Amino acid sequence: MLRIVLSTLRHRKAGFAGAFVALLCAAALVCACGVLLDTGLRGSVAPERYAGAPVVVTGDQFVHQRKIKKKGKVKHKAKAIAERAWLPAPVADRVRAAGAHDVVTEVTFPAEIGSGADESWGHGWESAALTPFTLREGRAPGARDEIVVDAATARANGLHAGSRVRVASAEPGVYRVSGVTRQALKNQAAIFFSTAEARRLAGHPGMVTAIGATGSKAAIAGALRGTRATVHTGKDRGKAEFLGAEKSRIKLISMGGALGGTALLVAILVVSGTFALSVQQREREIALLRAVAATPRQVRRMIGREALLVGLVAGPLGAAAGLPLAFWLRDRFRGLGALPPNLDLVVSPFPPAAAAVAAVVAAVAAARLAARRTARIRPVEALGDAALRPARLGAVRALAGLLVLAGAVVLTVVLAGLHTDAASSPVTMLAAIVWTVAVALLGPVIARAAVAVLGVPLRAFPVGGRLADANLGTGARRLASVITPLTLMMGLTATILFVQTTMGHASARQATEGTVAAHIAGPKVPHGTAEEIRRTPGVTAVTEVVHSTVRVGLENYGIQGVTPSGLDKTMDLDVRKGDIKNLDASSIAVSTTAASRLHVAPGDTLRLTLGDGTPIAPKVIAIYGRGLGFGDLTIAHDLLAAHVDDPRGTLLIAGTAPKGVPTTDAASPAEDKASTNAEVNYVAMGLIIAFTAIAVVNTLAMSTADRARELALLRLVGTTRGQIARMLGWETLAVVLIAGVLGTAIAFAVLTAFGQGMTGGAPYVPPLAHLGVLAWGALLAAAATALPARLAMAARPADVIGARE
Repeated sequence: MLRIVLSTLRHRKAGFAGAFVALLCAAALVCACGVLLDTGLRGSVAPERYAGAPVVVTGDQFVHQRKIKKKGKVKHKAKAIAERAWLPAPVADRVRAAGAHDVVTEVTFPAEIGSGADESWGHGWESAALTPFTLREGRAPGARDEIVVDAATARANGLHAGSRVRVASAEPGVYRVSGVTRQALKNQAAIFFSTAEARRLAGHPGMVTAIGATGSKAAIAGALRGTRATVHTGKDRGKAEFLGAEKSRIKLISMGGALGGTALLVAILVVSGTFALSVQQREREIALLRAVAATPRQVRRMIGREALLVGLVAGPLGAAAGLPLAFWLRDRFRGLGALPPNLDLVVSPFPPAAAAVAAVVAAVAAARLAARRTARIRPVEALGDAALRPARLGAVRALAGLLVLAGAVVLTVVLAGLHTDAASSPVTMLAAIVWTVAVALLGPVIARAAVAVLGVPLRAFPVGGRLADANLGTGARRLASVITPLTLMMGLTATILFVQTTMGHASARQATEGTVAAHIAGPKVPHGTAEEIRRTPGVTAVTEVVHSTVRVGLENYGIQGVTPSGLDKTMDLDVRKGDIKNLDASSIAVSTTAASRLHVAPGDTLRLTLGDGTPIAPKVIAIYGRGLGFGDLTIAHDLLAAHVDDPRGTLLIAGTAPKGVPTTDAASPAEDKASTNAEVNYVAMGLIIAFTAIAVVNTLAMSTADRARELALLRLVGTTRGQIARMLGWETLAVVLIAGVLGTAIAFAVLTAFGQGMTGGAPYVPPLAHLGVLAWGALLAAAATALPARLAMAARPADVIGARE
């Protein structure tokens, strides 16, 4: 058996090359996604600011929920909050009482000087010991208007002791540089103020962001039991310092899992199709084996071992290629701001090993499944069946196709009822893939129906069109095999592209329609500037807007804080119920989508946790329609600003805009957020699209190359090269049309359900972008057909037929 397998692999290199490439790409994708998932699960961030403090105490950065289940079991869940949790300053006394020494308190708040690091924070000089920072020149800040800057900030802005510089913060001002540190942190800038000034600018009287100490973690944790303080040591201190890194780590878990699952599903579909086509091309030789007494089991074992050998080579190579692919993904995500630079990938043997095993299992399973029908042919019928290649659809395959089709319909209906991105995103991709699986299973029936429709116009063209019609009619199984990957590519590409445009367009439209202010200033405008603009002649109203994320239970909701006075002159939230004019610190307005999910109406109390972990229970006073453009929840500006890391925000100005105030357009905040999310999704899912594109080229090239004998016979009976080229052109056009219609139909069904659930309206599909997707599919199909056909026709027809015989 092994000799037959090796001989087959040696003499049918072209056919197995397609399966090899598909498996290699599949293993690379699964490995890269596995590395991302592993990083999310086990990745850590080394501390920078807190490197000199063995023990760091911070506020609890999680919202907790405990449920008592059957038999008294308690299930605990925790979700991260969006902002920094603060601690009462007296917690430091408890730490000291636990026997700790070198206890240092820390306040952290946004503060920037000109150009420099992406992250820049202000601190009190007393917390310089946490790193530690030491002075290179000058002295510590003593007066209220003095600061110490780190070495990198001084170098970037040309500062030295004695310089005067403007510092942007919640209360901007001009300060004198009293000193410059020797040290600079890699991923953040540090500006040190006097203790009193730092606490004033932080805006949280009697509170601190962290406490550094030297002592026993167990003793300190015991002393803090019953408070909302958490104790960190080792690399865990990095979580306390870089809140964004922890959020990114959690996001990597969901992204790696979703992307890896989607990649695996696509890989199974693509590899199955590739092996199915390979087995179809070998039906004649398999039939000969059956005719000389090979049993169905032996045929299946032979094909399975062929796939095993291909998988054993392609799997490890693909897994090895997946490691640099994971680093490429890391760099792209860092460039988009979705991954912090100090969260490094965790590279372990588990993802490559899992990817290699997955490739081998997928290869063997796909090959055995593809050989099922051929291996069961009765020996007497073998040669006739191989010659005729009927396109009958077996009862098992037909039943499976109908069941999968029903599953696709159910998923699409479910998608129409999902209103959050976290819930709808995986279902959207899954629905598109399941629709494609249904197309693959019912492919021969779809192909015959499509050929019957296209045959009429094709027969209008002499020779080329008629030959194409005849070939398509007799090769329905081959046609179904090449349609599937092209349908998958077009359907997935359109779905991924237009999910983003649908959300972005809906958000921007609501923001534009709901912003009635004449001008918008921002971002990061401090409260003092807003007060100055209010006093400017010609300005009739100024609305300060600050954004954050809150938790209702464990669910995330976007929230905005707005100044209630003059809100009707700057913002129209499309209030459906209640009245937003009476918005104050004890009330809240809720979008229609959030209200339906939370089951609240005007007059109800909504319990939620603000971004810094503070629980509130405001009364619902209004329900509004423009939640996509402005956030699901709206509360008073002063309430929200007191519980965010950066209270600076955007200003909506009614009337004449003062000179010197930077303005932007109404849709930009919504569009920027949608654009950032879209770019991350494009990078992640673009790899799967690239994989399907490779599968399209593979399948079409294998299909065309296998027709060398057929093309040679046509040339022997007098068909010219030009007529054959036109025949292949018409066939390719038919394939692209069928796949384009199917892919468009799949995308339209999924996008319509997605739009209904997420935006309450129809999907937004730019016509030119959709034409681009179809054109890209047509280009790939043409290239994958033309080159193998040219190579096949380069040899003399007699030589080709002689070699095949």
